[in-house]
Amino acid sequence: MAVDLFTIGKFTIHGYGLMIGLGFLMAVLVGGYRAKRYGLSDEHLTNISLSVLLFGFLGGKLMFVIVEFSSFLKNPLAVLGAEGFVVYGGIITGILTIYVYCKLKKLTFLSYFDVLAPSVAINQAFGRIGCFLAGCCYGSETDCAIGVVFPQGSLAPEGVKLIPTQLFSSGGDLLLAIGLIIYARKANYRGNVSAFYLLFYSIGRFVIEIFRNDDRGAIGALSTSQFVSVFMFVFAIGFLIYNKKKGFAAEQYTKK
Repeated sequence: MAVDLFTIGKFTIHGYGLMIGLGFLMAVLVGGYRAKRYGLSDEHLTNISLSVLLFGFLGGKLMFVIVEFSSFLKNPLAVLGAEGFVVYGGIITGILTIYVYCKLKKLTFLSYFDVLAPSVAINQAFGRIGCFLAGCCYGSETDCAIGVVFPQGSLAPEGVKLIPTQLFSSGGDLLLAIGLIIYARKANYRGNVSAFYLLFYSIGRFVIEIFRNDDRGAIGALSTSQFVSVFMFVFAIGFLIYNKKKGFAAEQYTKK
């Protein structure tokens, strides 16, 4: 793994930034293809994706500030300029962005969220590979064969074998994306794809947090992300139950 992949003159390609860019590109391409298949506007989907990229980033940074609030009060510029980012902040503001856009354009929110949910998981899968290259979001020390020693200059501690939680997260996100795409072909209710994204992501995130060892804030005995995962899990279960009783049939999509 490498923090900087290569340099051309004064221009350096960073592994983290490259993976974020590739992830966003793949997310838009997959989302656009699926939007056409389900009779939705790929133009609106592209606009939503760009909006989510912007406001999702701001939301992730805002939650990082909240998690590091004591440090922020001491040195605001240092915290704002840090590379810290809380994924759940990005997810929450991203969902709100989709809702507001659809409300303004008089579109069906759940239809676009269902189409975008696998793309979000794909973007996260690439992003976690970027985390691995940068050395952030690392796991606990380990003596087992799967342990990784990160190089000098990365954000992870040097000279010790660590659980590569980033790669486990990436693999889980990719499997989630594939599972959602397959399930969407026979989903009974509009919004179920979105609910299952929130459900399985919250489970995976709660579990992976057990093996992480980077500083990411805590609420009681739980990490900040575990705390949010509990509420997201409950919300997803509640929405699935509601959908089964009063939801709109997924057959209202125009599948092609």
